[in-house]
Amino acid sequence: MTFSLDTIILFVQNVDRLKSFYVDLLKLEVIEESKSEWLLLKAGHCHIGLHKIGKQHSSEEAFKFDNNTKLVFDVDEDLHSTRERLLQDHVHLQEIKTFDGYPFFLCDGEDPEGNVFQLRQRK
Repeated sequence: MTFSLDTIILFVQNVDRLKSFYVDLLKLEVIEESKSEWLLLKAGHCHIGLHKIGKQHSSEEAFKFDNNTKLVFDVDEDLHSTRERLLQDHVHLQEIKTFDGYPFFLCDGEDPEGNVFQLRQRK
């Protein structure tokens, strides 16, 4: 038996706000949408689903998740330029880092609800 990852679903407070982030800023393609409830995005060979969290877990206040998941996106342009462009759009990003003998530059950030992501560029 072989398992192949197809979709990662994030439960979120505000699908529309995160749509702006993932589509407008990260340029992911919308595959499927149910306004303000569900959004399926193409992210290379995988999909990311944004699913509105149930009412019992939601609030009207700005919300930030505390989680142990990180989405990693390979970028095909200069990571320094990409980081600067996203910083101008007020995206929370850390400094670019790498490790000795590691073939990538890395930059961690957070989406508007605190979901952690990483941008990765091959050296």
